[in-house]
Formats: sequence, C-alpha cells, structure tokens
Amino acid sequence: MTQLHLAVAALEESVEHILQSPRDAGELKLIVRRPAVDQRETLAQARLDEATGLVGDNWSTRSKVHPEMQLNIMNARVIAAVAQTPERWPLAGDQLFIDLDLSRENLPVGTQIALGDAIIEVTEPPHTGCKKFAARFGVDAMVFVNSGRGRQLNFRGICARVVKSGEIKLGDLARKISQAHRASDTSQCGA
Repeated sequence: MTQLHLAVAALEESVEHILQSPRDAGELKLIVRRPAVDQRETLAQARLDEATGLVGDNWSTRSKVHPEMQLNIMNARVIAAVAQTPERWPLAGDQLFIDLDLSRENLPVGTQIALGDAIIEVTEPPHTGCKKFAARFGVDAMVFVNSGRGRQLNFRGICARVVKSGEIKLGDLARKISQAHRASDTSQCGA
C-alpha cells in the first residue's frame, strides 16, 4: 500500500470541517476489531461488553490491560483528513470512528454516551497515539493531532469504557446521555 502523508498545513485546512462535528449525537461510521497485533477486521455490527470491551478485540488479552482504555474512539472527520481514504482508517488502531465532537469541553471525563444498546463512558487516560500512528500517517499527522489545539479537541481520540453491554451497528447514533463536570485539565501524555 502506498504511504500517503500530508503536511501539517494541508491538515490544518480540514479544521473548519472537523469543528462542525455534531456535539450531542453523531453517527458511528466504522467499527474495527483488532483480533491480534497489527490485524484489523471491519464490522457492520458488534457487541460491546463491560468485561471485555469490543467482543473479539485483543484489548482484554493484552499483558497490560488498563480498565479505562477498553475502547479507543476517534472523530471520523479527523481520520478522514489524516488517512485520506476510507480503506486506511483502520490503520489508526482505534475501534470506533464516530462523527462527534470529542473535545474535552464537549465530552469531559465521566460523560456517558449511548451507542446502540450499549452505554460507554469517557475515561481519564489521554489518547495520544504512538510511533505506529506516525509511521502509518506521517510525523506531520502526529504533530497535527497532538498540537495544543489538537489535544484540547482530542483530534487523536479519546479512551472509554463500557458501562452497559449491548449491540452496536454502523449508522447508530452516539448520543450524550450525561455530561460530567470538568474537575481539572491535568491529563498527562502516555496512553
């Protein structure tokens, strides 16, 4: 596959469109299961489970399982800008891609979101990406998502946990059902 990398300036051109993401209810655009390291399966429907996260995903079988990092969620408009083609979206390593404003202001830690029959909750650990993200999308993409504005708006995404098990499918609306109050903004890098 050809590596497609955009410069930060080109990625900045997408910001206005990204900022128009719905704030209260946005469409689930892609579900990706990671059965093993560097393997991806795109799904039309899936089950979210309180104990295992996305059923069939390798999160629960890893040697370092962090309970607040069951799910990695990315804004569909951000990944569209970074990946350039839908076929490349799964390379980000996230399980859910939703057309929703994932900013700290809109979805502070503790906010609950209904998705299909499931409920998920935004958790504390920051989602900043890793060297694989930079290798797949370019250093400029990593700089873009982790810039001051990119981190405030959670361009790289958010971590969440399942608080009510249930079925989800493409096209479901992710709806905020409770808004947590922001206690502080002291998140550290390292997810």
